[in-house]
Amino acid sequence: MSAMFVNVAEAAPSVSVNTSSIDAIFQASPVVQLTLLILIVLSVFCWAIGYTKYQTFVKMNHSDSLFLSKFWKVNSLDTLYEDIDQYKDSAIARVFKTAYLEMKKISESPLLAKSEGDKPILSGIDNLERALNKASENEIAKLESRLTVLATTGSTGPFIGLFGTVWGIMGSFHKIGQTGTASLAVVAPGISEALIATAIGLAAAIPAVVLYNNFISRIRKQEVVLMNFSSDFLNIVKRNFFQGN
Repeated sequence: MSAMFVNVAEAAPSVSVNTSSIDAIFQASPVVQLTLLILIVLSVFCWAIGYTKYQTFVKMNHSDSLFLSKFWKVNSLDTLYEDIDQYKDSAIARVFKTAYLEMKKISESPLLAKSEGDKPILSGIDNLERALNKASENEIAKLESRLTVLATTGSTGPFIGLFGTVWGIMGSFHKIGQTGTASLAVVAPGISEALIATAIGLAAAIPAVVLYNNFISRIRKQEVVLMNFSSDFLNIVKRNFFQGN
């Protein structure tokens, strides 16, 4: 009896199934390959956006620090404005430039009430406040640009991968129906490509979510910095240039 089992085992053909990741991708159906291509392209875009945004924040924070240091040391806003091009990466400097030009418009308009010596006494503080708010909002909008790609990849990446997974499983069941057998050689390729689709979907989505949350946190902090600067700037000009304050 034992000899018979040995003979049967020796007679059974050995089946070799190549289920490596690279082979599974190349042997996958066109739909699954297209799904993987979409996920890879989205992942490349996310990393590119992450790198450029990181560089933007590093340069902006450094330039903001230099500008604020100069802002609190100068005795004249005119002098600071003349050197404004030295801080081209500073969001605060761009807000200051907008506010300074608005003050200049006010001083050259009928809103100029009177002068005390060399110091103009202005009215129209609401105009300046609106200019500061608008400039700050524009800076925040610039920082938020292209973050929708990260948010979209983070939220849809797993579902795109799941679509590839479902399609791969459907292919495996289709082959079972055609061959009438559920051997490993029949179902392994479809299951392998299905799992790869899930893995790449998660690999694209997880970094996108991490990058998105990190940049949103940085943007919120920068928004607070801009609000504080606008408030400080308004207090300074109210005391020195605007009447009735």
